[in-house]
Amino acid sequence: MPGRWPVRSAVAAAALIAVTSVAAACGGGDDADEPTASVTPPTATETAPPSPSPTEQGFQADVKRVTREDLPHSWRRGCPVPPSGLRMIEMTYWGMDDRPHTGGRLVVNAKAAEDLVGVFRKLFDIRYPIERMEPVDKYRGSDFDSIEANNTSAFNCRRATGSSAFSQHAYGLAIDINPCQNPYVYPDGRIAHKDCTKYRNRDRNDPGMIHAGDEVVDAFESIGWGWGGEWTGAKDYQHFSSNGR
Repeated sequence: MPGRWPVRSAVAAAALIAVTSVAAACGGGDDADEPTASVTPPTATETAPPSPSPTEQGFQADVKRVTREDLPHSWRRGCPVPPSGLRMIEMTYWGMDDRPHTGGRLVVNAKAAEDLVGVFRKLFDIRYPIERMEPVDKYRGSDFDSIEANNTSAFNCRRATGSSAFSQHAYGLAIDINPCQNPYVYPDGRIAHKDCTKYRNRDRNDPGMIHAGDEVVDAFESIGWGWGGEWTGAKDYQHFSSNGR
């Protein structure tokens, strides 16, 4: 990814309190209301390339409808958005191997789909690298396992970490990007995923990391989405959402 850009002041973030940050979090490793069965995902430290094949083409995206059958683990009765209110974006993305890849899939709220295509077009154009991009259903709806695989994902009908309220992910209005390089950090500095603890040091500039004021944050801000890295107390560096929580 491009080098780190100058840090901007995050005025809106100052209004958020640590309790709000923890309640809205997506990367703490909690899997409330999720199946107990777990897959064995690739870990964040593996060096194997993502499953989609490299390609020489430029950015392409296709927005498709989804059905209940497409979401066997991430959706259930009682979720705040029906499958008809969601869309699957199938797109190319820039990989950690510094090559474009086909086959990226992201399930999002239908109302946000076109805006998010524009965001990921910008990320592709700046060659921001993404490890993998698969629906959380590949991990049987487990947020923890998806993070362990360093998977970029969006929709998952689950509660927010430390809260009884639905996460913004349950609405398809939040995205977690490279969750290992951009971990959820508890107020006491704890990170639930041991292979990702080195990224607590935000002075690092490793590929895939997100920093205040950089082009990744700018791309989401261009559609009015906020970044969890600007929260007070806990920090959720992977997390972007329509309401900033």
